[in-house]
Amino acid sequence: MPKTRRRKIPITRSSEIGQASSSSSFSSRALIRGFHVLLKKQAQLRGLPHNEENVKALNNIDLEIEELGGLAAYQRMSSIGQGDDRGGGSEKVLISWLREMGMSCQSSKKLKLLEVGALKHNNFGSCASWIDVTPMDLRSRHPAILEQDFLLMDSETQHCAKWDIISLSLVVNFVPESKDRGRMLRMAHEMLSSEGLLFLVLPLPCIENSRYLTSQHLSSLMNAIGFIQMRERWKKHGKMAYWLYQKADRGEVVEAFQKKIILRTGNRNNFSILL
Repeated sequence: MPKTRRRKIPITRSSEIGQASSSSSFSSRALIRGFHVLLKKQAQLRGLPHNEENVKALNNIDLEIEELGGLAAYQRMSSIGQGDDRGGGSEKVLISWLREMGMSCQSSKKLKLLEVGALKHNNFGSCASWIDVTPMDLRSRHPAILEQDFLLMDSETQHCAKWDIISLSLVVNFVPESKDRGRMLRMAHEMLSSEGLLFLVLPLPCIENSRYLTSQHLSSLMNAIGFIQMRERWKKHGKMAYWLYQKADRGEVVEAFQKKIILRTGNRNNFSILL
């Protein structure tokens, strides 16, 4: 008898994602990693010729995303990760830094904060007396969260120099294309008021285990965009890295930030940011 052909297992259907519907931190991280892999492959396929083979592959990717629960499932797992039982959200770090800088004591006007990728509408509820927050996300999970793609916002006129603070917490790493990640950071610079603040949060492996990005390279890239680092927090072998930057004059965008350059070899990831 001929052998029965086994159905191929989708690229994210490993045992670690098989239980992604549970709320354990392990399955949450597994599902989020799965989404990142799928979105990257989706973006790559969309840039290839529109032939039968590529269309079929793209349809398979779309199906896998749907089977994982779509963006709603990603948001749900991310929201679980922000629970108090797991240390809370990254807004706690931003709030503590703003208080250290004495910004909670300014009585003239509230700080205008754009919170990109907001999974909860009240992350900054405790600071309502001094922060006027606009939470937004690709898919709103609450009437108070603006449903908006940051990359489609008008940074040159409508939102130019409009915000005192922009929070990009676990947002840049979710953007599939390297150049769009850089464009997001440049847009944030345009949308911030004079000496405005950018709060950036990335998974630590994005800088500690990447072929194309190191902490020194990120610092130089941010300077080229026009940001001065004010605060930094991460620890060796940790999971997250936090930075606070202040808007300054643009630097010089050199070739090193416009194409991928291998900075480290070995078994590393391919995360990069290009301008």
